[in-house]
Amino acid sequence: MLTISKQKRILKLTFILISILFTKISFAQKTSSKGDVNIDNNGVMRWQKTNKEVKGFGINYSVPFAHAYRSAKRMGIDPKKAIDNDVYHFTRLGFDLYRLHVWDTEISDTLGNIIENEHLDTFDYLLKKLKDNNINYVITPIAFWGNGWPEPDEKTPGFSAKYGKGECLSNPECIKAQYNYLEQFLNHINPYTGVANKDEPNIIAFEVSNEPHHTGDAEQITEFIKKMTDAMRKTGTKKPIFYNMSHAVQYMDNYFNGNVQGGTFQWYPTGLGYGKELWGNLLPNVNDYNMPFDDVIKKHHGAKLVYEFDAADVGKSYIYPAMARSFRTAGIQIATHFAYDPTFLAPNNTEYNTHYMNLNFTPSKALGLKICSEVFHTIPMYSEFGIYPENTSFDDFKVNYENDLAEYNSDEKFFYTNSTNSDVKNEEKLKEIAGFGSSRIIEYDGLGAYFLDKINEGVWRLEVMPDAVWVDNPFGRNSPKKTVAVTKWETHKMSINLKNLGFNFNIEAINIENEFSTIVNNNSFSIKPGTYIISKKGIVKNWNVNDPFKTNKLNDFYAPKSNLNKAWFKHDKKTEVSGNSPLEITIQYISPEKPKEITLIGNAGFNNLFNLKMESNGNYVYKATIPDEKLKKGYLTYNIIVKHNDGSQITYPSGNEGNFYDWDFYNRDSYKITIVPKESPIHLFNAIDDADLLIKEWRPTFKLEPTTNNNEAEYLINLEKLVFIDNENTNAELIYDYSFKHNIINKIEGRKSDLISKNKIIFHGRSLNNKPCKLQIAFVLNDGSSFGKTININTELKNYSININELKPVKTVTLPRPYPSFLPYYLEHNITSGFDINKIESIQFSIGPGIPKNELEDKHGISIISLELK
Repeated sequence: MLTISKQKRILKLTFILISILFTKISFAQKTSSKGDVNIDNNGVMRWQKTNKEVKGFGINYSVPFAHAYRSAKRMGIDPKKAIDNDVYHFTRLGFDLYRLHVWDTEISDTLGNIIENEHLDTFDYLLKKLKDNNINYVITPIAFWGNGWPEPDEKTPGFSAKYGKGECLSNPECIKAQYNYLEQFLNHINPYTGVANKDEPNIIAFEVSNEPHHTGDAEQITEFIKKMTDAMRKTGTKKPIFYNMSHAVQYMDNYFNGNVQGGTFQWYPTGLGYGKELWGNLLPNVNDYNMPFDDVIKKHHGAKLVYEFDAADVGKSYIYPAMARSFRTAGIQIATHFAYDPTFLAPNNTEYNTHYMNLNFTPSKALGLKICSEVFHTIPMYSEFGIYPENTSFDDFKVNYENDLAEYNSDEKFFYTNSTNSDVKNEEKLKEIAGFGSSRIIEYDGLGAYFLDKINEGVWRLEVMPDAVWVDNPFGRNSPKKTVAVTKWETHKMSINLKNLGFNFNIEAINIENEFSTIVNNNSFSIKPGTYIISKKGIVKNWNVNDPFKTNKLNDFYAPKSNLNKAWFKHDKKTEVSGNSPLEITIQYISPEKPKEITLIGNAGFNNLFNLKMESNGNYVYKATIPDEKLKKGYLTYNIIVKHNDGSQITYPSGNEGNFYDWDFYNRDSYKITIVPKESPIHLFNAIDDADLLIKEWRPTFKLEPTTNNNEAEYLINLEKLVFIDNENTNAELIYDYSFKHNIINKIEGRKSDLISKNKIIFHGRSLNNKPCKLQIAFVLNDGSSFGKTININTELKNYSININELKPVKTVTLPRPYPSFLPYYLEHNITSGFDINKIESIQFSIGPGIPKNELEDKHGISIISLELK
């Protein structure tokens, strides 16, 4: 490992001391004026000097370490410059909190001595940059992890690499190394601030280590924690010390007996690692952050913080403020999302593929986090807003699954993650707007986020980000060789409807290298990415591009250069549709140059040809409608031809150059859709195609096996036990239920008009273990309610039928199962509407309901081949 020379360190310290004395004194006074954090008898963190409640919201971000750091170096990117750019985005998103588990394995030796290398130096720089922008931090000095993910681990010098997490919790030599390391880490003086970590005003608290996963003797656990806290207190720090408690909540008393002042928790309400985007209404999964052990925390006057959370594998924005609401109801004071993708990695999402968050590449989701910050700073702790669906609107916030919309609408701020029709609460007091899509204040046809901030009366600052388009599955197996999203610096139409600006206002580009000029027609104009000053007609200029703007400068702007260097085509075709009704075909096509024309050609049977021009809706989506007279029972085949301005053509799905009709176009692959009459069954599940798509808790006894029929398989769900004792919550009540779910939104998309004509559910399968099995089959509706029936499945492979009119309300299981495991198994809701087949979104299968008590401990299992509606 490279080390920083003494000479370089002395020069750096000299520079920093001068900087502190002459350019940062006022800021240092500002940040230290709150003092350290105390925790009162109610377990509330308060600033020492003001006694105000500590509030904070932000992100995890890992550029100084591991994969992110290596990737920056491989790409020829200066990690510190990358930090500058990303921290600027943090400020635009309203973050005032940062958390990271430090990769101790990269900055320590086996004895726990700190190694001053490039990783520690970059981390110190990051903390200084955050401090300059009024962002506080919670630091976890020990991660236990290797530094590889998602790559293989490198050979690193630290104690974690030598001992591993298990031994770190029990081996006396490793415990001694951690004691040494923690003492040195807290005493470490950041050369960019001249302040030791133990005294840093922006550090709210320390968390000892990341997810220790304790097992075994409770007293030994307490003794271990005492040694860790003793090492930290030995430095003289007065900061609160937290401990991770969510990975074994049965030891909660023992954790506090180790002299910690609070617990850290996390929330992954949609599980982790599904591998593709989860569809459907997931608000039921975030209805409640129930902490059944809260009395234990209150007994110890402990504080609570959330160090990591995300709706993993979710591409939508609506869910995040609902999570923040549930955190505040649970009494959580600060929380950090996991994890913000460095912008240089975001086109590939290689760091954590089950997560995806970046202002430029996931703009709507990032704005959801901006709204979360407002939730944490405006909603009082323990506020109650009822249960789902009542709690989708709370205080000045609302979330809407159908429109993928989260919204904050207060007197001074109006934020929205997607297009909204809401009226602003108080236009006269409005000072800040942030959005994606259009509202009654701003109409915009681009695909990037924008920010509009009031500077003075009649003077506003506009910041526009480039278009972001996902071109591949960001949650799958990713690689630097795989692009999942692109940005494009496109010029779009925008209109601003503010009385404070009026009509025919002036627009001036102010960020460096931005020479864009536009003409305002009433309140409409063209705009490209950048930063602008918009001033009311007749206003005398009284600003300078270098004027302060929050913690930045007025002309600051950052967005990555476009990575759009080729055409990207995406089409999710329907598999089956009803005949005798028009069929809309939709594609996404984005390229460096706008195509001249896109044509849909096809054949819906003998001599039933069509040739249709696909029309653009302005955001890289093109559509064409095949008339109903072309859709007869049979098969529809079609191709899509993209014509470019240079005369070249590409035909899809082959992606080959040329026109499908050319004599030498050899790849005649076509898209194919089955056209069926409305009487035909609607196929909801087929094991051979859909087994891998089931949302379930995996067991080693599950497998897919072929049957004796051609192109048919059965999925065997065999359960040695319905439930196991949870090692991370051994005191939990056992729920004898195994449920799994299958999303059917795409299955019914082309058959929606036929749903009302169906009256039976047909299950094709059998029971396992040479005995019958009770199986509850339920439809989950788009409001989260479920309607089902329990039937007996026998060992004979056959069709089992349920009449739709026999379905009754049943419990909705929160699937995917959330993590931590102490969170609610069932959705508690106030939904009173009845069953509506037109609102079905998924099928919930449950083994457990109806099973006699004396059989709950037995083996249970089913085989499923298919499920359909008739």
